[in-house]
Amino acid sequence: MTMASRVANYLVEQDADFDLLDHPHSATSMESAQLAHVPGDRIAKSVVLEDDRGYLLAVLPASCRVDLGELHRQTQRNLGLATEYELGALFEDCEPGAVPPLGQAYDIETIIDDTLAEQPDIYFEAGDHEQLVHVSGETFGALLGEVQVSEFSRHL
Repeated sequence: MTMASRVANYLVEQDADFDLLDHPHSATSMESAQLAHVPGDRIAKSVVLEDDRGYLLAVLPASCRVDLGELHRQTQRNLGLATEYELGALFEDCEPGAVPPLGQAYDIETIIDDTLAEQPDIYFEAGDHEQLVHVSGETFGALLGEVQVSEFSRHL
């Protein structure tokens, strides 16, 4: 599979300067980091959460895990993980588990962990398990738009 169509279209619409990094097939974001020889702190991992108010895309470094308790305190939402079925419907142009962090492209509210927002450059899933999109930290911020930036992750 190649880059997801919504990701490709969004990058073009935003006139983003990016390049693609191919790597062997991976099952997790940390495995992608290892196979692509990129620090896990610079891989933007996406976790899709949901509650009765809708979906929230939590974007954090691949080297971290979501602290759901902290997210609950910050958002005043009782969030849980979205199901595989919901992910397939939301990200129909992506392979299962290869969720890009571009909530704007998929009309999903997004929150980003502050440690990721501080990185000089960012890599993220292109919508498959064999390519990463590489952008500068500044470009990544512009692609995300007006999103909440806060601390909600813990290192693995």
